[in-house]
Amino acid sequence: MKAQEIYSLEFNPEKYTTETFTFEDKTYTVRAFEHIIYVANPIDTTYQQMNIYIPEDYFKGEQIRGFTRETAPIFFPNGVGGYMPSAPMSLNNQGRRNIFGQPRNGAQMPQPPQQPPGANMKQGSAIHYALAKGYIVASAGARGRSLQNSEGLYTGKAPAGIVDLKAAVCYLRYNADRIPGDKDKIISNGTSAGGAMSTLLGATGNDPDYKPYLQEIGAADMPDDIYAVSAYCPITNLNHADCAYEWQFNGIDTYQSRMFDMIEGIQSSGPTTRELTPLQIKTSNQLKALFPAYLNSLELKDDQGSLLTVNESGEGNFKEFVIGYVLSAAQKALNNGSDLTNIPWLTVENKKAVKLDFEPYVRQMQRMKTPPAFDAFDMDAPENHLFGTATLPAQHFTAYSYDHSPDKSTLAKTEIINMMNPMYYIGKKSSKTSRFWHIRYGTIDNNTSLAIEVILATWLKNKGFEVDFELAWDRPHMGDYDLDELFEWMDKAVKR
Repeated sequence: MKAQEIYSLEFNPEKYTTETFTFEDKTYTVRAFEHIIYVANPIDTTYQQMNIYIPEDYFKGEQIRGFTRETAPIFFPNGVGGYMPSAPMSLNNQGRRNIFGQPRNGAQMPQPPQQPPGANMKQGSAIHYALAKGYIVASAGARGRSLQNSEGLYTGKAPAGIVDLKAAVCYLRYNADRIPGDKDKIISNGTSAGGAMSTLLGATGNDPDYKPYLQEIGAADMPDDIYAVSAYCPITNLNHADCAYEWQFNGIDTYQSRMFDMIEGIQSSGPTTRELTPLQIKTSNQLKALFPAYLNSLELKDDQGSLLTVNESGEGNFKEFVIGYVLSAAQKALNNGSDLTNIPWLTVENKKAVKLDFEPYVRQMQRMKTPPAFDAFDMDAPENHLFGTATLPAQHFTAYSYDHSPDKSTLAKTEIINMMNPMYYIGKKSSKTSRFWHIRYGTIDNNTSLAIEVILATWLKNKGFEVDFELAWDRPHMGDYDLDELFEWMDKAVKR
């Protein structure tokens, strides 16, 4: 629904409701400023709105853990999933993030994975946790790939989602004197595609590439950089994700079809194993062969300054580097009391994880996606739809799929593809990249390659940014599972 009126960018401090929530047996009171349109010329007011929650104590002149009304950091979570339109997250009706997005053919999506056995989750959401810790919470909605206006034109294709989140940051800065909190201590948070959006916010601060899009929707003329990034299982670096996926899963010629069944609308009582076709196996081989050139071109270095590479077969110290992160995850689980001695591909000696056989580990993880995993030949993957235009529902975004697709179509513009890839902006002179990063990816998450996450974290470190990166043992595709650790890290970051 395209709005006709011009919206004021001035925050109204009197337009709120008083809300309460219970967290860890204690009741908290907050002022809820909801459904705030954060741009002057919104394209869709259903999604271009923001919810802001502020602890009532700050309006009484009180402190929370040393934070005051002026110094409280701002927690900025998004609910984006599958690069779909996302409403702002809310206080008492948050539920789970829709990290899977929307299927094709009207199929019903699977439920997000449950917590692994023995998981130690805090009751309540990350929003509750943040408010209890004295953070101010601002959650913005954003347009997404499926959105259409009354004329049938698509209004949420790339880069609309990240532009909207940037505009919300601009709104907070524009109202710095009206909204409590430290606008120079904004910390983003997201999972899956929302994790990718969080990384984009951190990587692309104030870059002029986005300015025309911000001006188009009437964003406040303010900086959009943020202080720190929290990203869980970010589905990012999309134009290299296909070759990275096959670097990891090549040779595994079966895949678990639960997600496939849901996407295709096939009724299934549970996951079934399907075989890759000869064309898909050939595609996997070709994509894997593209990975070494990309990886080696980055000239990544480990903490000792050694160059990380792979040879034409995909073997090399970069692979060992990735394995090291999995071993670190296993060691952390061992230190927390887990018994990992019966895992056939993991060697444990004297309660130390000392060796991991990568191929059987990946085979047990199982392939989830068919090649190409992201830029599908038929252009019906979520990411193809992300790169559509106002009149085209989907486009290719890699040269490989464009060149090899049986049915020739269009290739997205290079500048648009770059605008959805944080790797392109990290350390770029025209961008103000966030200094602090907290990135997590599960060791059994097969939505993208482990390499994509390791590359992102290592690239950031090599560019001089401070990165807390871990693979989380036995975690599937999910987020916000380590809130104690996350907020401990956030507290340290905001005090720097």
